[in-house]
Amino acid sequence: MKQPKMNRVLGILASAWRGVAAARKITMNLIFLAIVFALLAVALRDGKPNVPDSTALVIAPKGQIVEQLVGDPVDKVKGMLTGNTKPETLGRDLVRTIRAAKDDKRVKALLIDLNSLTGARLAMLQDLKAAIEDFKESEKPVIATSDFYFKTQYYLASAADEIYLTDMGAVILDGYSRYRTYYHDGLERLEVDSNIVRVGEFKSAVEPFLRDSMSEKAKEANLEWLGDLWRSYLADVAAARGLTPEALTDGIENLNAHLNAAGGDLSQMALDAGLVDHVGGRDLLRQRMIELVGEDEEEHSFNRIGHAEYLEVVGEDVKKGKSGKVAVIIAKGTILDGSHPPGTIGGDSTAALIRRARNDEDVKALVLRVDSGGGSAFASEVIRQEFVLAREAGKKVVVSMAGVAASGGYWISTASDEIWANPNTITGSIGIFGMLPTVQKPLAKYLGIRVDGVGTTWIGGQGRPDRALDPRLKELVTQAIQKGYRDFLARVAEARNMTTEEVDVIARGRVWSGIDAHEMGLVDKLGGLDEAIASAAELAELGDDYSVEYVEKELDWKDKIVADLLTRVAGYLQANEDLARPSFERRALGALREFADILSGFNDPNGMYAYCFCEAE
Repeated sequence: MKQPKMNRVLGILASAWRGVAAARKITMNLIFLAIVFALLAVALRDGKPNVPDSTALVIAPKGQIVEQLVGDPVDKVKGMLTGNTKPETLGRDLVRTIRAAKDDKRVKALLIDLNSLTGARLAMLQDLKAAIEDFKESEKPVIATSDFYFKTQYYLASAADEIYLTDMGAVILDGYSRYRTYYHDGLERLEVDSNIVRVGEFKSAVEPFLRDSMSEKAKEANLEWLGDLWRSYLADVAAARGLTPEALTDGIENLNAHLNAAGGDLSQMALDAGLVDHVGGRDLLRQRMIELVGEDEEEHSFNRIGHAEYLEVVGEDVKKGKSGKVAVIIAKGTILDGSHPPGTIGGDSTAALIRRARNDEDVKALVLRVDSGGGSAFASEVIRQEFVLAREAGKKVVVSMAGVAASGGYWISTASDEIWANPNTITGSIGIFGMLPTVQKPLAKYLGIRVDGVGTTWIGGQGRPDRALDPRLKELVTQAIQKGYRDFLARVAEARNMTTEEVDVIARGRVWSGIDAHEMGLVDKLGGLDEAIASAAELAELGDDYSVEYVEKELDWKDKIVADLLTRVAGYLQANEDLARPSFERRALGALREFADILSGFNDPNGMYAYCFCEAE
């Protein structure tokens, strides 16, 4: 009797499971169809987005503001829709929309919502601030809002006519810093041999593997360029808010005393210091915007259009002309050998873009926009040689340095007619290092694993991480690294009309700000991308009637359709969001993991890297 009952129970369970599986398939299919219909509904909507006769343009950057978005367009937008990628906002898109809105009679005000902004280099922030200040010449009000302002958010907010802060928010100006994790003692305890070779006492990229603290040389160099950034930051913010740098510094140095005077209220402290103009709930801002641009009765809010939708309306803002083209090539990210998607500088893929511009008869000048701490020396030279060929073909080459153009980022800049840098560009770091860590000792000690064998030459089997490095190989690498450094000095000396001895004095891996680099002759002029483009056109004698074209990887027709579809959907979703809520992200990865991730991507065939770990926090 028991067996039949058990069979019936199993039968019921099997039927139930089949029902659950069927329901799951139906649910997933319905979700899929809903997504498809939503995509089609947005993609096939008639015409361009509607701009109300009286509206606010909302600039709400998400994540990092960057020179170039990471990844190919299709994967990037897919990731944005699914939440599987870090949000990024293209800086030049923001600048383009602000410029277009200046003379658009329908746009009555500019709202800068900074709640979702997580970071941007100071050089990028200065370009955006300049665009905002230009917009203000139209006498249209500029409003800034955020629940919390840290130094990045507040820099942009300072350019506004009115700054709003929630009553439980704060303004925290924490300055710039450079802290790293040092692993030398831990590696020694594990008996890991780092086998590092470097040239330049200021080349601090590998210090964490050689020391347990920052060297005095590194502290000296870091404080120099961090100080330049901070002084520039304080001067810009103080001027925008009608304050003095000394007042801002006092607010930071005596933070506890000022907070005590405000009764422990961070938002009141910011108001008392003149850092913000209004403190209150979100409805305070909403009512102010309704007063300025009118009410959207359906949304019970103010009339507005987001920058992504507004871009569809204004279209491309690339200069068109007949005398010739200036081709702009973006080099953002780590320099690696081979071909790589945007956001990483592939030696072969970037060289292909330069070659395409060189072979275009209409292109008379090239502008390289660099935002990179470097990487593979081999890939850097591949890129540099393409610019040499472009100049030999009669093209003018101008470099525009963004937030960082150091080490390999400077290497690829040397084959140019002119170098422009932002005053706060992090540049220099002219030096080379190589690293061949081996773990044969901890493998044997802790796991009992050993490696043995034979080879027909002494070099056979060398370079394995589980074998001790032969002293002869380390000597070989040392000679190659030293030769690489001499080559680097020679490239710079030729480009800057200096002797290698003169370059060596300001090289040795030391990082400089754009201001210092200009004084030392490492760059020619100080200014942004627009100035570099105009200078390239002038060098090529194009007059005022020239075109500007961004040279990027071309998509096939299928990818173009998908990318356009998904971009429109993403823009629609972004434009229909409420004002962003604050997001607090904790760093999930430590410095060791970050360093390991970077090194795992390095693929120089010679194992030589011109890289600068020179990020400011």
